[in-house]
Amino acid sequence: MTFRAVLAAAVLVATGGMATADSMKMAVTTSFHNSGLADVLLPEIKADLGFEVQLLVVGTGQAIRLGEAADVDAILVHSKAAEEAFVGAGYGTHRTEIMYNDFVLLGPASDPVNISDAGSAAEALGAIAATEAPFVSRGDDSGTHKKELSLWAVSGEVVRDVSWYREVGAGMGAALNTASGMNAYIMSDRASWLKFGNKGDLALLFAGDPVLFNQYTYLPVNAERNSHVRADLASKLEAWLVSERAKEMIDGYQLNGERLFTFNAE
Repeated sequence: MTFRAVLAAAVLVATGGMATADSMKMAVTTSFHNSGLADVLLPEIKADLGFEVQLLVVGTGQAIRLGEAADVDAILVHSKAAEEAFVGAGYGTHRTEIMYNDFVLLGPASDPVNISDAGSAAEALGAIAATEAPFVSRGDDSGTHKKELSLWAVSGEVVRDVSWYREVGAGMGAALNTASGMNAYIMSDRASWLKFGNKGDLALLFAGDPVLFNQYTYLPVNAERNSHVRADLASKLEAWLVSERAKEMIDGYQLNGERLFTFNAE
């Protein structure tokens, strides 16, 4: 099966149907989809706007490539540098920030490396590297993976081709399952961690460093480069996503009393 065929199948899995005249396609990150927020928003979007938003659930890197190929009408991702490059190259018309949460560092509840006492995320990762404690990386060019690599760079550690660092090349849920099975350290977005049901002995050990801020942004694909892009529907969706209606639903989405995202569209 070709890459494009796999992505077409992803649309069917995510939405249960083929694209129609009253639908648009949006590539979204696995972390957004795994959080469960999409299941809350999509029925309300359809009821309010009268069309269906069909999701392709991939990592940020793949979502951006889908936008570059105009295989979708918009993308919702979380990697500012990649987003700015996407718009700068003319593939997208602009960025609209919608909501945020944060990244967190997880690991064995006993915390043998003692990262819970670290002064920064980079210091926590440096401690993991110094002791060669097992660490699981998504390794999939997602927004989470991009952020993780940037933090390793700040820490000064080289993590490629070392035995304790395992890249799984998969989404957040699969990576968390691997870390749970290995009792390893891992970085996750907070929403995926709160939603994850197979925690095992994993615990949230480090959070709060400002560098762990995690912004989710909506980018319409440039219809001037590809006339088939549904810019009309993408624009209507954007207006909905920055509305008070969306704010109420995003801020109100909680799990076990904890908010998973905070609306910050302007």
